[in-house]
Amino acid sequence: AALGRSHRTNKQKDLIMWDEKAASVKIYVEKERLDKTIMMNLLSDGRKSISVNKVKLTKIGDLLGILNVVMFSPEDLKIVKESPGVRRRFLDMEISQLDKKYYNSLVIYNKVLAERNALLKSRRVDRNVLDIYDIKLSHEADYIVKQRLNYIKLLNSYGQPIHHDISSQKENIKFEYQCTFSLERSLKEDLLLKREMDMDRGTTTRGIHRDDFSIKINDMDAKDFGSQGQQRTVVLTLKFASLEIIHKINGEYPVLLLDDVLSELDLSRKKFILKSIENIQTVITCTGVENIEEYLTGNYKLFNVVNGLVEDGGE
Repeated sequence: AALGRSHRTNKQKDLIMWDEKAASVKIYVEKERLDKTIMMNLLSDGRKSISVNKVKLTKIGDLLGILNVVMFSPEDLKIVKESPGVRRRFLDMEISQLDKKYYNSLVIYNKVLAERNALLKSRRVDRNVLDIYDIKLSHEADYIVKQRLNYIKLLNSYGQPIHHDISSQKENIKFEYQCTFSLERSLKEDLLLKREMDMDRGTTTRGIHRDDFSIKINDMDAKDFGSQGQQRTVVLTLKFASLEIIHKINGEYPVLLLDDVLSELDLSRKKFILKSIENIQTVITCTGVENIEEYLTGNYKLFNVVNGLVEDGGE
């Protein structure tokens, strides 16, 4: 309901109960500025409708920013351990919640990129058409890179003290954006320089769709040299820095979603999370409440999911 899609699957039918043809989600969002009701209907044939205050949305982008969320799940270790695409997706999701122009630029860029790659694969390349695609890609990339660089700067600003705290002042963390084209030139110039290579390979070899960002702990690459515990700490740093960035820009904390992660963390990291969320609305999912009940303080509400049905679990 926050991003218009599931974080687990791209197959909409997987979100619908067996033998059912549809599913729906309704969320009431209470904010300082304006309260809103989000209604989402999912059909097994892939169709989807989303409305806000009973007004149907025509674009997913119109949903972004209404309900800001930061999610932490076991799969988030992939941000550190896997390919650049996973890290780009993290940046894109976090920035899009804060900046609709960024999301729209990303949609346009990906559409033009698909058309350019199709032309390159056709082997009958019209260079004049390539010129047009290159101008469009460069225009959108300028804004996207600018916002990504700014977000990395914010991650360093908020993430470094957080990581220092979690690691008991033993580790320093640094994030650095890695661009596949020269920031001193426009993407258009780099695409022209690499045009023959692109035509030979049938794909676009430069652009924001191939960028990455590095994560270093005490100047060592966390992906290649970080222990499992250090990599988990990196993810905690990324998520809690994202919380603070949203709070800084919007003036309100987002909803924090902890999806079955506490059972995988050691005691010190559990304590850090539960100390940090005291004033943040948080939804925690786990396979058994006995694993977390001892850590819960203040006001909380329990719900049990039994055979797909949500039951009141008491307070």
